[in-house]
Amino acid sequence: MITLKNVILRRSAKKLLDGATVNLNPGEKVGLVGRNGAGKSSLFALFNGSLHEDGGDFYVPKQWRMAQVAQDMPETDDSATDFVVGGDTRLTELRATLAAIETAYEANPEDADIGMELAHAYTDLADAGEHDAVPRAQALILGLGFKSHELDEPVNSFSGGWRMRLQLARALMCPSDLLLLDEPTNHLDLDALVWLEAWLQKYEGTMIVISHDREFLDAVTDVTLHIANAQLTRYGGNYSKFEDMRALQMEQQQVAFSKQQDKIAHLQKFIDRFKAKASKAKQAQSRVKALERMEKVAPLLAEADFTFEFKEPGNIPNPMLSISNASFGYQASGESEDAAPKTILRGVSRSVLAGQRIGILGANGQGKSTLVKTIAREMGALAGEVTEGKGLNIGYFAQQELDVLRPQDNPLEHMVRMARELGSNAKEATGEQALRGFLGSFNFSGDMVKQPVGTMSGGEKARLVLAMMVWQRPNLLLLDEPTNHLDLATREALAVALNEFEGTLMLVSHDRALLRSVCDEFWLVGRGVVADFDGDLDDYQRYLLDEAKRLREEAKVAVREAATAAAAPVAAPAVPQQRKQDAQERQQRSEQAKPIKREIAQIDERMAAASTERTALEARMSQPLPAAEIADAGKRLKALNDEIGRLEERWLALSDQLEALAA
Repeated sequence: MITLKNVILRRSAKKLLDGATVNLNPGEKVGLVGRNGAGKSSLFALFNGSLHEDGGDFYVPKQWRMAQVAQDMPETDDSATDFVVGGDTRLTELRATLAAIETAYEANPEDADIGMELAHAYTDLADAGEHDAVPRAQALILGLGFKSHELDEPVNSFSGGWRMRLQLARALMCPSDLLLLDEPTNHLDLDALVWLEAWLQKYEGTMIVISHDREFLDAVTDVTLHIANAQLTRYGGNYSKFEDMRALQMEQQQVAFSKQQDKIAHLQKFIDRFKAKASKAKQAQSRVKALERMEKVAPLLAEADFTFEFKEPGNIPNPMLSISNASFGYQASGESEDAAPKTILRGVSRSVLAGQRIGILGANGQGKSTLVKTIAREMGALAGEVTEGKGLNIGYFAQQELDVLRPQDNPLEHMVRMARELGSNAKEATGEQALRGFLGSFNFSGDMVKQPVGTMSGGEKARLVLAMMVWQRPNLLLLDEPTNHLDLATREALAVALNEFEGTLMLVSHDRALLRSVCDEFWLVGRGVVADFDGDLDDYQRYLLDEAKRLREEAKVAVREAATAAAAPVAAPAVPQQRKQDAQERQQRSEQAKPIKREIAQIDERMAAASTERTALEARMSQPLPAAEIADAGKRLKALNDEIGRLEERWLALSDQLEALAA
């Protein structure tokens, strides 16, 4: 059990907790919520030991193993698989122990004590899951949206967001009794988010998670811990239940406060009236004491909610835009300008009408951002036509805010530059004072308007992009993951503003609450096309789970299908010469495939024999044996595991060769 009793916690001069008391039981899934700056991250620092209480008692069982997502960007040439396997701290420790004992045993093989230590080390390693560490790690990596061919890619080859996914996989790989997750959904698409929810629902330890995604919190938590006014309050239930209970609690508190204020006023009136009269002195004094003894009900502290609105567009063309038989894609990084661009979407024919509110769905890497960037004029269509309505004014929120922000410039400079670029088309006053006032409505007040954007938090950058969009008075909003880094209050403000927006909306988001709130229809981007999705978000989640299952099944039979395809006859072409050429090519591929198939068969046979021997050795090591025999058996077991690992890698490589021949 985690216990906080009268805990005082400070950061510099600010008191974040003042006499906080709460208990968290083993196995509970806890959502930690509160406004930005309330102290959530500092409380996490207390949980993980990097910050200590300034008063009171804090206790976490010493034997508990803890896992959390490292916040630093990993810099390593290790493969994605090896990096995530390294997250299993128990396995890493046992491997180091085994290596040390093996060295000692080789130097003195007659020492029975060392032999016994070696035997125990092999057994401990097997118990810790050495034999399936790689498959477990790869299941985590694939679940978080990576492709199978990326499993052996070096960590440094991935972008920042993908490296943070690997940090998440590494934390999940670690065997733990306490799992701390701080905004784990920030870098995830909806397909990876659905997978993560399913994984966390099966997690057996105690979990504490900070998140601004209400549906995620609802799905994975059963307790809510609210930090506010330097106090911790525990609520039984997920985030939605917390909201209901807190609203009721606040209502009851306000009623109790009002009643107490009436009672205090009545007592004070009696005291003021009779304190000077000798005949009433005792009664007046008793009421003074009653006032002193009264436990005061605190008034509700007003929380400054952030709100904003999109101004009415100057005009709304209809249709907004029309896409006709278009292909979308991009120039792959590192390739020359002469190289052919990579096509992601083909044959796209869609119209976007005035007032439509479209949610864009699709698994990671299927082309959602490519579609949005092309409509936003960030990229050109590779083929076909994209025709814009007259007077189309696009407000674009990029998935990476810095795509449209300059790190060295401050918010005021961004606004001034944008006002100048818009020139006579600007609808708002463009003087510095007017722009300062406008930024103030987005919580950029005082010196913040002169703070370089590069030093701001993710939430502050997102608010600046929103401010710039609102000022432009767009009639088409293109939002690509706008809620990354936004807290719950700002997400609520965004949902309200979008629902009142009178133009057209196209939204990519993993925030299902936002999608449900503001979208009337959905487009599904996948398998190279853009199509209507007939269903709601619950249907889409089922689709994602079914799709993940389908991909797993395809992976299992890929080699068998490839081998069959390599040997399968091809439909005869009409031209005899072509038939002859095709036959020759099939014969050539068949000849090339024969030695590969023979080696695969040999590997299958050897793997079966090695697996049988391994099973027998594991059974033998579970029996009482002399230390020397156990040590020898342990060494043989390790050799077999290594050999099976090498055979599996070779089997996969040969299978890829067969698949390439079939293609």
